Amino acid sequence: MIKLIRTNSEDKDFIGLVKQLDAYLKITDGDEHGFYNQFNSIDTLNHVVIAYLNDKPAGCGAFKAFNKTSVEIKRMYTSTETRGKGIATQILNELEDWAKELGFSSCVLETGIRQTEAVQFYKKNLYKITPNYGQYLGIENSLCFEKILKNEEG
Repeated sequence: MIKLIRTNSEDKDFIGLVKQLDAYLKITDGDEHGFYNQFNSIDTLNHVVIAYLNDKPAGCGAFKAFNKTSVEIKRMYTSTETRGKGIATQILNELEDWAKELGFSSCVLETGIRQTEAVQFYKKNLYKITPNYGQYLGIENSLCFEKILKNEEG
């Protein structure tokens, strides 16, 4: 059974999952890992979702305010042994719901073009490719996405 909890970046299970994520990204990002890693601090993430499968941490995601109307999705990860069970989609849906509850109307995010599973995942969840933003301007390995959040009526 999958259970989702809302927490923050001080949660020990979140910290453990992020360590697994960083080890994975160090391999896929290669020489560019140092550049990306500087934008992945978890010191002050107040909106974190952790998924538990049979009471064990299986995946996580977070967001932070990007501007007055958008949040930036950060630190999405599902452990290798629990992939393919829909956990990441549940985490992302919970993050989107939480963002809507707080009055945000869209989500943005960045992923690497080499993370083909992530690119397919975001497309499947109705994220659209947008021009790179902020620190990702001009970075060829970066792919940025946006999704407009629908309210209950739309």
